[in-house]
Amino acid sequence: MSSELNLDKAKVRRSFAAAADSYDGLADLQRRVGLELLRRFPLERRQGALVDLGCGTGFLTHQVASIIGGRQLIAVDIALPMLLASRRKYPDMPASYLCADAENLPFVKHGIAGIYSNLALQWARDLPAAFAGFKRVLQADSQLVFAIFGPETLRELKAAWAMVDDFVHVNTFHAADDLEHFLRAAGFSDIRLERRLYQPAYPSVRALMRELKGIGAHNVNRGRNPKLTTRAQLQKMVSQYQEQMTGRDIIASYEIIFVRARS
Repeated sequence: MSSELNLDKAKVRRSFAAAADSYDGLADLQRRVGLELLRRFPLERRQGALVDLGCGTGFLTHQVASIIGGRQLIAVDIALPMLLASRRKYPDMPASYLCADAENLPFVKHGIAGIYSNLALQWARDLPAAFAGFKRVLQADSQLVFAIFGPETLRELKAAWAMVDDFVHVNTFHAADDLEHFLRAAGFSDIRLERRLYQPAYPSVRALMRELKGIGAHNVNRGRNPKLTTRAQLQKMVSQYQEQMTGRDIIASYEIIFVRARS
């Protein structure tokens, strides 16, 4: 896979901005993964600012704030409505908010003592460049900790759409080996990667599609079909998806890669 994904970053920003109000009611997987991320790679006790990168509506930020006490915490997201939703949800949370792109962080060199990110970095177009930027802003021997979708994510949906047409309908994600290579190239060391496959059940394919839309996880690849999907195409995809299932419920696979690296 190319190191640079063919993502439409403007659409990424718009999708998550539009999902700010519906996100919390649908983001059960994101909450489960965030808690698992903190369990696998606990916060370190050290001085300096900690960043929650791609904070969304603030669930992981709030968890981190409850652990680190008075240490400076900066919640960063590319979509301003997500930051505003977090402020409304946690009005007393001791965190600073910053609307910025993970691929262009506006921090001084070696000014950050740690970065956590939960299911956000898969939306970076150039992940190697983003990692190089993280290395620049992190203090020596600081942790970069993140959870990210792997290539097996939504494999059932990919297979169903592949029977309909040749367009890209599901976002593409980097494999664990790619992530380790990118991190080493950026200068990170002591890299740990752990994989887990989550397979939540849904009552229907349409329920899965509504959830993906409601959390902002639209198809943001530039190779997507420029025309609107027809009812016949959608029904064919749904039928193909259902044929893969052995039980009554619809299963969707999410490959999660948990990563810890040191600057």
